[in-house]
Amino acid sequence: MGAARDAVGLPHMAVRPMSESDIAAVIQIEQRAYPFPWTEGILRDCLRVGYGSCVLELGAALVGYGVIASGAGEAHLLNVCVREEFRGRGFGRVLIEHLLTLAAAGGATMVFLEVRPANVGAIRLYEALGFRQVGVRRGYYQTPAGREDALVMRRALDTP
Repeated sequence: MGAARDAVGLPHMAVRPMSESDIAAVIQIEQRAYPFPWTEGILRDCLRVGYGSCVLELGAALVGYGVIASGAGEAHLLNVCVREEFRGRGFGRVLIEHLLTLAAAGGATMVFLEVRPANVGAIRLYEALGFRQVGVRRGYYQTPAGREDALVMRRALDTP
């Protein structure tokens, strides 16, 4: 049986909650994307504590995922990643918009995130989605050569 297709024959795209059964596929994407990837334990903990965790499927393929933590009127976009061969096609935007909707539905009015200064594509996407830089976290990211700063970005949310 083939993958679900839409009316024009393209694979069906869906964002759905991440489940335990998705973790192996998410770990594969994570390991290919980052020199210091999240571990299976971190992902399981995100599910266990109830963080907004979702995956994006294109047909039968899991092509990306995202995690957001919310509480006390704020949210923190913790991780968004799209498989390399699917980047630049709007899937990251779809994931982030879904996560922002989850945060707003949970009562968050402000969202924060960190991003590497060298990740120009992500910064442009975040800016297009209304995020603005509000600070720098010194030595936030681990690198093969030591530590790297992170830009802190913020965006206000409209609550439903």
